[in-house]
Amino acid sequence: MRLFAAVLPPQDVADELALRVAELRRLPGASSLRWTLAPGWHFTLAFYGEVDDFVVADLSERLERAARRTSSFSLAVRGGGQFGHGRVLWAGASGDLAELRLLAERAEAAGRRAGVEMGEHRRYRAHLTVARSREAVEVRPCLEVLDGFTSRAWTVEDVALVRSNLPDSGVPGEQPRYEVVGRWALGGGG
Repeated sequence: MRLFAAVLPPQDVADELALRVAELRRLPGASSLRWTLAPGWHFTLAFYGEVDDFVVADLSERLERAARRTSSFSLAVRGGGQFGHGRVLWAGASGDLAELRLLAERAEAAGRRAGVEMGEHRRYRAHLTVARSREAVEVRPCLEVLDGFTSRAWTVEDVALVRSNLPDSGVPGEQPRYEVVGRWALGGGG
């Protein structure tokens, strides 16, 4: 299974962001981007890649422990940025980013301890991908619009283990499908 750990925004926050993304999609040059859809929006904490079925139970136990050791915290979607000269356009975050980073470190450690090949460690940067491109794209107008955006804040109360089902139909523009395979309360609640 292709898996990652994530914080999922609540539906009303995704709806707020969707209104702003609709503005972005009307900007000149926006048609050269492949826009992600709200059901797939998430803040990735750790990407595990292809994980053998027999590792999933151990990974899940370790993620549950990581969640129990992390307090719930406040988060909002705010601003934006880019990776790779417009190859990835993303919305950022504000709130208790130190706690979000700690949760990301714990999710990565859970993967390593479960035997998942995690690759090189990178400093965590909270981002929610809203568009991609295979080539460099000028996204400054999009960044200006995102710069003025802040969603309502919410309390992050859980971490999700998500399966990514990549498109296999060959239909241009088809999006990956995401399926939550586990969810654990932060701080030991629920």
